[in-house]
Amino acid sequence: MSVLVALIVVLGMLVIVPLGLGLVGDPALDRVRRLWPLFAVPGAVSLWLPRGAVAGALALCYAAGTLLLAAHAPRRLARTRTVRPAEAALLTALVSPSVAALALVAERSGHELFGFGLGILALTVPHFHFAGFAAALVAGLACRAEDSGTAGRFAALSVPLGTLLVLVGYFTGERTELAGAVVLTAGMWTVALLTRRTARVEGRDRVTRLLLLVSAGVLAVTMVLALSWALGEATGLPHPSLTWMAATHGLGNALGFALCALLARRRLQDLTHPEGRIA
Repeated sequence: MSVLVALIVVLGMLVIVPLGLGLVGDPALDRVRRLWPLFAVPGAVSLWLPRGAVAGALALCYAAGTLLLAAHAPRRLARTRTVRPAEAALLTALVSPSVAALALVAERSGHELFGFGLGILALTVPHFHFAGFAAALVAGLACRAEDSGTAGRFAALSVPLGTLLVLVGYFTGERTELAGAVVLTAGMWTVALLTRRTARVEGRDRVTRLLLLVSAGVLAVTMVLALSWALGEATGLPHPSLTWMAATHGLGNALGFALCALLARRRLQDLTHPEGRIA
């Protein structure tokens, strides 16, 4: 795993996931959030060790935490009984880190998984922390806004659907992955539009407005890169390399979109929705 990808994953493990869980406002998740460092720190350490049994064991510690988080999805589903768009996005966010952790355990152990090489597994880890967890959560929060309307519902449904199609495309081929990239891009561009709308609301403080505008602007650009890569893979047209994608799309989504968006939503929640509940 390259240093850049490892740093992005560390950000996802140690900052993005716990910060995002704090925005959900579900008391059932409070215990997982408090315990999260016990799982995330060993997982982060595993990234800097040589592939093998020790790194795999530390990654397995992180996987245990993600499974504990994912177990809340069926419990929440049973409690709510109705899956509205925002709820569908939240459920996607809860289970996405476990997909990343599965790839992490295999990659750190030095074993291919389902025929995928170690390089693809390494990139799957940040993908499902940011395109899976962070993007779905932000889409759900955007849908929750009172004025989101049809656009909010579309974002909250298309982001999970696009993420699922990309995952299925790993097994069925580039065309399905391209379809997933198209759906995911449409959903994320909608999130960007909703985010810009939120930033323009009168009374927003300068820092919150800046965080929202940065996250929206970066997202608009990084999803063009994702779409161009998926199109190139499916058609053979020239497209960015995986190394270039990690340095642009990956880093941009991690810092420019996910971190800025979650920090902005935290500030908005503290001011307007202290309960922070997606319901």
